[in-house]
Amino acid sequence: MKALVLGSGAGGGVPQWNCGCRVCRMAWDGDARVKPRTQSSLAVSADGESWLLLNASIDLRQQVLATPALQPKGEGRHSPIAAALLTNTDVDHAAGLLALRERQPFTLWGTQSTLDTIGANRIFDVVGRDIVPRRAVKLGEPFEPLAGLRLELFAVPGKAPLWLEEGEVKTDQIGEGTVGVVVEAGGRKLVYAPGCAHVTGDLKTRIAEAHALFFDGTLFSDDEMIANGLGDKTGRRMGHMPVSGPGGSLEELSAYAHMRRILIHINNSNPILIEGSPEEAKVKAAGWDIAFDGMEVTP
Repeated sequence: MKALVLGSGAGGGVPQWNCGCRVCRMAWDGDARVKPRTQSSLAVSADGESWLLLNASIDLRQQVLATPALQPKGEGRHSPIAAALLTNTDVDHAAGLLALRERQPFTLWGTQSTLDTIGANRIFDVVGRDIVPRRAVKLGEPFEPLAGLRLELFAVPGKAPLWLEEGEVKTDQIGEGTVGVVVEAGGRKLVYAPGCAHVTGDLKTRIAEAHALFFDGTLFSDDEMIANGLGDKTGRRMGHMPVSGPGGSLEELSAYAHMRRILIHINNSNPILIEGSPEEAKVKAAGWDIAFDGMEVTP
């Protein structure tokens, strides 16, 4: 199995188009300590020929341009992208479907809740159902979206997408709205959970059985957005547990130092994006890697 990090940033990427925070300013200025990042997505394959997208980033076209493995081969229309799976319907995870509207066959997978949400918005019908079938998957039931690639979805705590928030918002709902993915091929397992409000016992069980983990690295500290004057919400209010502090991912997942652990879906405000920063050093000292666009991982 091979996994390609197409995008490692959170919503807006790095630099964010309208942001002059410390990290973004360094990126705008071309400071080599901050790598530009597109919005979060993985591509995985069992054979290196047919690829499954884990989330369809709004930056998908740019990501294909940067990834030879996903580019057309031969004459006429063709794509190595044979399937896509959505872990939720956040804009940065689902809007990239609109970049796949040129009558190219592939299969779209997701929970029934996710597919219902996509189906209720007619703009997604530009990806014709007659050529791109939608396949609902139940939590906990293994399936094979591509030959040699076995997946299982499981619930992780999360919230409704921002564009669907109404009234009182529950930030740690357990159900089909936000899922993690276990990917297995050739006897190796990878867990992908780019959005997670807190660590559950079920998540720990699945991580313990894996060889590699891509995990929510949105914010370094829970109050990061507020402290940087970028918003009035904490990370937990946005459905993302912080990397540091009590109950953060460094603390909650410290028992899995034996495996490859990679932070992904990293917000533009997060100081771990600055190479050589104390925050980056703390993460690396704890045994974690920081995802970057173009990163290749073989679990």
